[in-house]
Amino acid sequence: MAAYLIRKLEHFAVLSDDDKRALQLAASYRIRHVAAREDVIREGDKPRHVNLMLEGYACRSKSLEDGRRQIVAFFIPGDICDACMFMLKQMDHSIGALSAVKLAEIPGEMFLDMARNSPVIAAALAWNALVEEAIAREWTLNVGQRSAYERMAHLLCEFFVRLQAVGLASGGGCELPMTQAELADALGLSTVHVNRTLQELRANHLITLRGKTLVIHDLPALQEAGLFSPTYLHLERGGHQSAVVV
Repeated sequence: MAAYLIRKLEHFAVLSDDDKRALQLAASYRIRHVAAREDVIREGDKPRHVNLMLEGYACRSKSLEDGRRQIVAFFIPGDICDACMFMLKQMDHSIGALSAVKLAEIPGEMFLDMARNSPVIAAALAWNALVEEAIAREWTLNVGQRSAYERMAHLLCEFFVRLQAVGLASGGGCELPMTQAELADALGLSTVHVNRTLQELRANHLITLRGKTLVIHDLPALQEAGLFSPTYLHLERGGHQSAVVV
């Protein structure tokens, strides 16, 4: 059940068989299913465990009192939604399912014990947290400085590369579970502007959308259109190069 998490962490560290067994045990402790467009956890709720994505897609969001929402992160299989949030008294954001979701609810103490018992897992989780912070910075730059066309191209590149890293993108295609309204909430655009931008990307022969499937026809050209460089995802580190500092 931890296959995607293991693939992800192996970009940052060389996991032993014992490490993988510990991750598998945590990922199978308590399984929860959440329907599409339902909340995993809401802002103000008391967090009691760590949510690990096993299947499906989710997002992190903040909302204003009048209902306006900003999506600040997308979660894919293998992502840890809230690694240390269980330490806090209440959630300061919400996590919602974009599709049907299967997740593992890992008790906070079990999660901490994994890191205590394995310096390699601890190092990999630390690198993962650094990458999440880097993604958040890139999203801030995306909304604050890039044009609508650049924002969309950048987001599609990032989503594809992240899925590719855990084995969920083949060739130039991947699942794209977000509605145009959800893309608008992530990019700070109107749904009309999102629709127009997607049409422009199609017209330039960069992408095709078939239902919930994204096909990228020319990834280098889409990267150029979005001013996208994958360096902030730090996938080039490679587990074989990683060292653990204790």
